[in-house]
Amino acid sequence: MKVFVNLLSIFRICVAFAIIPTLMMQWYWVSLILFAFGAFSDWCDGYLARKFKVCTKLGGVLDHIGDKLLVVNTFIMLALMMRFWFIIIPIIIMIARELYISGLREFLGTQKIEMPVPKARFSMGKIKTTLQMVAILAFLMLFAISTIVTPDTISTKLLITMNVLSQAGIIFIWFALVASIWSATQYTFTFMEKLKKIK
Repeated sequence: MKVFVNLLSIFRICVAFAIIPTLMMQWYWVSLILFAFGAFSDWCDGYLARKFKVCTKLGGVLDHIGDKLLVVNTFIMLALMMRFWFIIIPIIIMIARELYISGLREFLGTQKIEMPVPKARFSMGKIKTTLQMVAILAFLMLFAISTIVTPDTISTKLLITMNVLSQAGIIFIWFALVASIWSATQYTFTFMEKLKKIK
């Protein structure tokens, strides 16, 4: 089971890079399906690791890398495709947040001090990741549905669905930004506490 859980994280890493060419080629349905499976694998490997008590440091690192790559790679592609300030700004800030937290961890690592990912099931970091994934799924679904819109298929219901997905994506990406900043603040306080151990 330990190997299977780690393979799920590796699968998510592979999906994170596969998302890039599929979006570049405008294979939006493929992108949507890939991301959906990647997001599901995030929940699945965490659940299985806790249920069967096979949590390991390697598994935690792979899970962390998989989450970040999946979200960040897709966010970068969305920012390039949707050149609106209300999309680009939160994406830039959230990516900067990831670099900031990585910097804190790297510094503490040089001091041989760990700053582990919070293990709480509903930590702000997990809420942030969930909101990010929901926002991305909404945008990818919007793009996928747009490929079937033609003068013959267009309808009021279809237009309403696309509008709802667009608004949902924007709302969730800003909620994710708030959660991201909140989480970064928590990490900063933790970092300050860890600094006290450095002589």
